[in-house]
Amino acid sequence: MSQDPTASHEPSSPSSDQPAEPPRAEEPVSELSAEHGSELGAEPASERASEPSVGPAAEPAAEPAAEPVEAQAPVREQPTEVTRPLPPVPAGQYAAHQAPPFFPPATPPAPAPPSPGAPVGTHAKRPAVPAWTWPAIAATSLVLGLLGGVLGAGIQDRIDTSSLGLGSSGTRTAPPLAKDNQSIAAVADELLPSTVQVLASGNGAAGTGSGFVLDRAGHVVTNNHVVTGAADGGTVEVVAANGRVYDAEVIGRSRVYDLAVLKVAGAKELRPASLGASDDLLVGDGVVAFGAPLGLSQTVTAGIVSAKNRPVTTGSSSDESSFINAVQTDAAINPGNSGGPLVDLQGRVVGVNTAIATTGGVLAEAGNIGVGFAIPIEQVKVTADQILRTGEARYPVIGARVDTSDAQKGNGAVIDEVLANSPAQSAGLEDDDLVLAVDGVRVTDGIALIVRIRTFQPGDEVEFTVRRDGKERTLRITLGSEVG
Repeated sequence: MSQDPTASHEPSSPSSDQPAEPPRAEEPVSELSAEHGSELGAEPASERASEPSVGPAAEPAAEPAAEPVEAQAPVREQPTEVTRPLPPVPAGQYAAHQAPPFFPPATPPAPAPPSPGAPVGTHAKRPAVPAWTWPAIAATSLVLGLLGGVLGAGIQDRIDTSSLGLGSSGTRTAPPLAKDNQSIAAVADELLPSTVQVLASGNGAAGTGSGFVLDRAGHVVTNNHVVTGAADGGTVEVVAANGRVYDAEVIGRSRVYDLAVLKVAGAKELRPASLGASDDLLVGDGVVAFGAPLGLSQTVTAGIVSAKNRPVTTGSSSDESSFINAVQTDAAINPGNSGGPLVDLQGRVVGVNTAIATTGGVLAEAGNIGVGFAIPIEQVKVTADQILRTGEARYPVIGARVDTSDAQKGNGAVIDEVLANSPAQSAGLEDDDLVLAVDGVRVTDGIALIVRIRTFQPGDEVEFTVRRDGKERTLRITLGSEVG
């Protein structure tokens, strides 16, 4: 059986079709933030020139001519040390405390004679500023500041952040917890307010899944297979941690990556989860899964990272399936957990729970056996950003059909057919080529090849190592793009 990596694949990972139990209201946890400030060092001490005393005028006495005395620069007190160095002096200019080189300092001009009527030994004073001036200026500044804040808030409310992409919608990236945190309770306390239950109904079916708050604009991430039944004319509701129910709208979804983004009306007060990086995870690191397994909202389970970059398809070879480069975990994941966050011990989302392995047969619907899979958060960010900016998600393709059966498992991916006018044909890929590696990463079979290609973005140039007629060669393929 062959699969076309250019085609979209319907997910078939398990989700619960049981009616959701009424969620229990929980108090949301307030977010704490720390503000830090800094102080500048002391300002340099200023010099004060003493005023010469002025006495009665006296007749000048004639004195013999004296030898000329070389002018000397007045001795100046060194300024006290400051915490910031003085800026360099540009060419042709001099610092205020320096005299021009090669020239003696100019003789200070004689003080101007006092104006008529002014007392001897004093200077004329500037007119005083009326006392009411400063309160008036302060009041005016306050009013202008308040008006600016109101206008700015009004403009922000009118902006449709869904068209600005993920970077403009108010996401969080700072880790909420310390790097050495080992408390599952602390992770739960941080993430439960950002985890929601998703109720979807349509086409005569109803089901429940999970999700998490993506940003401050009221967007929620979940799995596509959680809302696919309600995508065309159905209804979607989101239940927050405090039990409040919100109406939601599917604004975009990807069958290929099994992701969907919801817009939740009136939910801007929900706290977004902090987004981390699955690339930073090590096998054996602790992780926590959140969601509503079997409709049991606000459920927390813990485990470790069992493996990374695990090629997984969420359906059988007879279906249109989603192919993901998954984070594998032994944290308990069951039907209803789909779409919920997988979180590291610093309280950052590192994946989206999406599938579990089963032993088949009568145990196919038994639920967790300790082998669960999550979509890496890196792919979630890319897909969510595409949906927020354009309303649709795109994925990379090479324009070839690949064998996804077990016949060549472990040996590489066999190309069944290279499509005409495709990137693969332009690069020189041929039917029956055996793909051994993509950008230096070994691929073991057709599914691994599809998953590896989908870790890149449309337009990327990728190196393929192939074997043809017993000889290895390298091809560079610029990836195409399709919606899905």
